[in-house]
Amino acid sequence: MAPRKTYKTIKEINERIKAGKVVVVTADEMTEIVKRKGAEKAAREVDVVTTGTFSPMCSSGAFINFGHTKPAIKAAKVWLNDVPAYAGVAAVDIYIGATEPAEDDPLNRVHPGQFKYGGGHAIQDLVAGKTVRLKATAYGTDCYPNKKINKRVKLADFPDAVLLNPRNGYQNYNCAVNLSNKTIYTYMGVLKPRGGNANYSTSGQLSPLLNDPYYLTMGLGTRIFLGGAQGHIIGPGTQHRPGVKRGPNGVPLSPSGTLMVMGNLKEMNPRWIAGVSMLGYGCSLAVGLGVPIPIVNAEMARFTGVSDEEIFTQIIDYGKDYPKGESKSLGQVSYAELKSGKIRFRGEEVHTVPLSSHIRALEIARTLKDWIEKGEFLLTEPQKMLPTVPRE
Repeated sequence: MAPRKTYKTIKEINERIKAGKVVVVTADEMTEIVKRKGAEKAAREVDVVTTGTFSPMCSSGAFINFGHTKPAIKAAKVWLNDVPAYAGVAAVDIYIGATEPAEDDPLNRVHPGQFKYGGGHAIQDLVAGKTVRLKATAYGTDCYPNKKINKRVKLADFPDAVLLNPRNGYQNYNCAVNLSNKTIYTYMGVLKPRGGNANYSTSGQLSPLLNDPYYLTMGLGTRIFLGGAQGHIIGPGTQHRPGVKRGPNGVPLSPSGTLMVMGNLKEMNPRWIAGVSMLGYGCSLAVGLGVPIPIVNAEMARFTGVSDEEIFTQIIDYGKDYPKGESKSLGQVSYAELKSGKIRFRGEEVHTVPLSSHIRALEIARTLKDWIEKGEFLLTEPQKMLPTVPRE
């Protein structure tokens, strides 16, 4: 395979950022540029393409150090606004997961459960500057004799608070339908019986990993937009599976790559970190995520020029097949079709429902573009690239 010609390096792009000469476009703008001018010319003219997505991302949570007390405590069990947090880390280090419900939540005993408050809501309240109740119990030791604390705290009271999400930014995802004879309640939303609706996620041509299908510019240390602040990719997320079937443009045709990300919770904005209640399913956290993609050559220009018409996913039955662990495809559909509001499925017109917000995704891409143009955000060279698959 012939070497890919490099037009510019990340270091050179950063120099252009510092000099105020950088050319930044959003992913949807790049789609039109590549259509009009081709990948080679686009690569010479554009330095950075910004992406964005805003959607429930269940595999999220926060590491918090709530500070040593007087007398000192080695917390065994901890709650934030009655949401259990994991305390098996160290004396006053905890991890609160986005999907953990409040301890007294009736769950699905009254079906469908409403899941009004959980870990994602507690994280959002902290980011919003609200006061939350911290409770902790302990068994007591010689060095940590305290056995109980119960106090009101704010995010500013914590010595350390880090958003650390094991799996965000899924590269493509299923289109969910329900072929059973009853309404079902899933992490893909409420699905009507007999294929009454089709729900989908990701932001299509704006989505980060769909603009860099082989993860050629992303890895350990990549600086990103996370929750309204600057964060970093710290590696592949859980369930990172790059070896799935791909289209001619390299884009996976089913769920594939994921990102593990982190950032300073104290710098984030509740507009981009929002607790979610999913009827009949549980709690989650909607996360705003954006990744800048350096256009170092024509190949990256071509990848970032992908359009919704060129991105496909699989239709999966969540009524019978998915619960059995049998996610067989019932058909393939493009994001252009999904975003139109309806698709053809088994000869019928079916209305589509997005779980991700296109408007918010576009706002993230534009915000990231603004940061870069103002010189407030520099690109980073990854220390280790994300695992990928060979390209033809």
